[in-house]
Amino acid sequence: MPVNEEARVGFYICHCGHNIANMVDVTAVAEYAAKLPNVVLSRDYKYMCSDPGQEMIAKDVEVFKLNRIVVASCSPLLHENTFRTATSKAGINQFYFQMVNIRENASWVHEDKEMATLKAKDLVRAAISRVVFHKALEKKKVPVNPDVLIVGGGISGISAALTIANAGKKVYLVEKEPTIGGYMAKFDKTFPTLDCAACILTPKMSAVLKHPGITLLSYSEVSAVDGYVGNYHVKVTRKPRYIIEEKCVGCFACIDACIFKEAKFSDEFNEGLSKRKPVYIPFPQATPQVVLIDDKTCIHFKTGKCPQTCAKACDRNAFDFDQKPVVQELEVGTILLCTGFQPFDAARAPYYGYGRYSNVYTSLEVERLVNASGPTGGHVVLRDKSKPKSIGIIHCVGSRDEKTNKWCSRVCCMYSLKLAHLLKEHTDAEIYNFYIDMRTPGKGYEEFYDKLLNEGVHFIRGRVAEVSDWAINDHEKGKLVIRVEDTLIGMVRRIPVDMVVLAVGIEPGKDAQDIRRMFNISCSNEGFFLERHPKLAPVETFTDGIYIAGACQGPRDIPDSVAQAGAAAAQALALIDSGFVELEPNTAFITEELCCGCQVCINMCPYHAITFDDGKGKSHINEALCKGCGTCVAACGSGAITQNLFEDQQILSEIYGLLVE
Repeated sequence: MPVNEEARVGFYICHCGHNIANMVDVTAVAEYAAKLPNVVLSRDYKYMCSDPGQEMIAKDVEVFKLNRIVVASCSPLLHENTFRTATSKAGINQFYFQMVNIRENASWVHEDKEMATLKAKDLVRAAISRVVFHKALEKKKVPVNPDVLIVGGGISGISAALTIANAGKKVYLVEKEPTIGGYMAKFDKTFPTLDCAACILTPKMSAVLKHPGITLLSYSEVSAVDGYVGNYHVKVTRKPRYIIEEKCVGCFACIDACIFKEAKFSDEFNEGLSKRKPVYIPFPQATPQVVLIDDKTCIHFKTGKCPQTCAKACDRNAFDFDQKPVVQELEVGTILLCTGFQPFDAARAPYYGYGRYSNVYTSLEVERLVNASGPTGGHVVLRDKSKPKSIGIIHCVGSRDEKTNKWCSRVCCMYSLKLAHLLKEHTDAEIYNFYIDMRTPGKGYEEFYDKLLNEGVHFIRGRVAEVSDWAINDHEKGKLVIRVEDTLIGMVRRIPVDMVVLAVGIEPGKDAQDIRRMFNISCSNEGFFLERHPKLAPVETFTDGIYIAGACQGPRDIPDSVAQAGAAAAQALALIDSGFVELEPNTAFITEELCCGCQVCINMCPYHAITFDDGKGKSHINEALCKGCGTCVAACGSGAITQNLFEDQQILSEIYGLLVE
């Protein structure tokens, strides 16, 4: 086993309650470690991460003159920084510390205590072999730009922007749609209090537009991101509205004057339930209140023969048909991703008849129908303008389903209850809710469910098999028939209704993978952005300085989205107010004398941290950009690249210690 005569190792193993001690004989491991070369002291303790455990390390360093520390406990992701700090406070360079994960790597993966203990001994021996060759390293500090970029202008992005701007920081809010507001702007009321969604959201949208600390870049998308934590360089492509924003006051004169006297084109904001003109404002409370021209439907762009009556009607000369995409470059220190979700496409569940039967609607379409500013002025009518007398609401469409998405979308039960209440209020129809399980875990949610029970809404427990127009008796003629197994009474039922509402679930945004790659973050198996830790760091990502909030991280409702936006804003503010960020020293560096200038490493680096110096004919690594992944080290054919904390002697010693007793 490799020996360094100057190394005096203190070894500590944690019981971690029963997490480790239940499967690993920690006393036997401590006794074994005490006999290894360079080990001066070996102890076991119930909770090493506790204050007494950390204080024990400090006292032992002083008494036993230790200069290396090894702790065998849980995941380094949780407590490596804890023990590094304890080592540093004891007067030793924090990188003379090595952590051994015997919880996940031994205790939790074994059912045989003897084998788990043997494996723990092997891992400990490897760590002690390695730590004796560690070198003193220092973290580097880089300044943090106080400006913040927020991507996504839904309720999460709006809340985060106002929080950060109210703290005196500069915020750039980028939204790909012509207006901020997100899906919440389409809702009529919010559960469980039935507050008017517009009454809650519109003041915040206006506050964003008027805030001196917020620059709103609507109808824009981030096209490139470079740099590192504290110093990000971002390019934002602003799509042409063909309107000069500063001149437009949203007077609607151009819309009225458009050569199309009648609206002919599908209105995206109203989920296609109404029509709009080529020149339009998405909805009356849109922010900014600026019109835009759809160049795919405007005659001017299609044929060039439009008389431009819209432009002539504008007394402020706000029209500019020659506008092109403009790239705006931003320098920011932190980035918040609040890019939201997309609703499940109900056509992917063909057995429910969406797109085949005209009176099958999605929940978002019904949100627009019940809204006073919607396509029917809040009057719930079918395609033939008749009023429904019976309505079926099918839960979990695109959720909790092996054929589509396995996860629960969290909001569907509650918004289905809300829609049941609103539809009952608007139509006085018989309302049927078809559910698998009723999930109402939030504050006031169960009470809202009880309220619906008392309103006479019918609840049928069971997954709906199909929706069809096939009638087997006169009672079903002209109706949509919902076939379902009612699991509470143990029989298959056929429920004829006039209208079917599909409670569609939440999915990752269609551009989530593109965003992930651009910002160099990860996604979970479901496709939502992956947090650093689901409990301890739910809004942080593995890329320092980039945070996530809202439904881009997973299905959540409005209160949770707002709360998470506040948490992400707090993390960004904490980083900004520190004034600097410490960079891990486990970076790679190039020995110029050995570099042959082949540039293989440049293409291999996923963080774009390596550049080529044409004058010297050598590659160079920017330590601020390097994340210590080691790819370049492995790829370098001339052996010119070395990585701190992963030098050959350290790695080979660890391998030797793992294999040789």
